[in-house]
Amino acid sequence: MNETAIRSLVQAVLADIAPEADLASVGPDEDLRSALDLDSMDFLNFIIGISKGSGVSIKEADYPRIFTLKGLLDYLVR
Repeated sequence: MNETAIRSLVQAVLADIAPEADLASVGPDEDLRSALDLDSMDFLNFIIGISKGSGVSIKEADYPRIFTLKGLLDYLVR
């Protein structure tokens, strides 16, 4: 996936989980959980949605790598 496709996927998944979330207001190194006010269940549902949408299996041990938008982009572009 390229960066544009990943950003679109992130926005689509967020729209289902936290419709009020504004991805444009989040800096690349900002923690998505606090910036978008996602609780642990929201974040887990976010990870599941990203994994399904991208076709990339995201292991629980890798969750800390994707707390930021930059980390998520780096993880999925690999």
